[in-house]
Amino acid sequence: MARRAGVSSAVVSYVVNGGPRRVAPETADRVRSAIDALQYRPNANARALRSGSTKMLGLVLPDISNPYFAEFALAVEVAAAAEGYMLVVANSHANGTAERRIVDDLAGQHVDGLMLCSVMTSTDYQGRDSVAGPTVLVNCSEPFPGQVAIGPGSEEGCRQAVDHLISVHDHQFVALIMGASGGPIPEPREQGWSEAFRAHGLPPGPILRTSFSRRGGYDAAQIALGWNPRPTAMFVASDQQASGVLTALREHDVRCPQDLAVISFDGTSEAAYSAPPLTVVQQPVEAMARAAVAAVLDLASGTVPDAYQQFSTELVIRSSCGCSPPVTTPTS
Repeated sequence: MARRAGVSSAVVSYVVNGGPRRVAPETADRVRSAIDALQYRPNANARALRSGSTKMLGLVLPDISNPYFAEFALAVEVAAAAEGYMLVVANSHANGTAERRIVDDLAGQHVDGLMLCSVMTSTDYQGRDSVAGPTVLVNCSEPFPGQVAIGPGSEEGCRQAVDHLISVHDHQFVALIMGASGGPIPEPREQGWSEAFRAHGLPPGPILRTSFSRRGGYDAAQIALGWNPRPTAMFVASDQQASGVLTALREHDVRCPQDLAVISFDGTSEAAYSAPPLTVVQQPVEAMARAAVAAVLDLASGTVPDAYQQFSTELVIRSSCGCSPPVTTPTS
């Protein structure tokens, strides 16, 4: 290639790598023409060996089909690209064994850093040997001892949502549809739900534990709708579950919100396009994605970021809770 462009191999390197020395525009054009003619592609492995960096980050999620995780992965990809990094996304299928294998595989690919939404408890995670390198845990509603972690203020967000159902709409029989989790019980979303009742001097409503899926929400709603009396409102732990809840309500000719109000947690675009549009506790996906990328790159460079960053959620009012917000068109 250097011979074809009539330059030294060092000049080719300067053009390909953007430095460290400046190359005259005419010379750089000759080198790029030679690159195109020879269909040259830089050897990523060789470049990584020279620089000590693959310019790749890993993201491991439990269920990429979940709209929240899909939107989070996209936001992380955008944030990583802004820093000049590619993103490799892997799906653990919410399985601890698969998660360990994927983490070790990505470490073997020499990614510069890893962002992990672990399905393990803090105790289980601390007990495992890891060679993953710089790692940031994401989607953590509480600090994760000994680890750099990022997540939403789920407890406070859920407390505000249930308080809205009680204070504004006078619901006193609010069921919680909560995903089965290997994490601490009660989980922060459940804590926020119960705190709202306690603040009003009311006993908490019933809890239905199910899978974090549309089918899980559907099955849980089928059970709740068979109760006598049945709940007048539901707080649902994920938008994906809420989609199944709304399907069950339609099958039983139960109107939302006239007969039964619904609020869910996540705030994905799926919630905005539901029928009716869902009132949600919205997670700040883009801000958390940028923070996760920044934290993992800090670790990779030897800088120690904050051990835990928690981001406030926002209660977004739509019609499923019984409010009549201004009519707007979803933006995404």
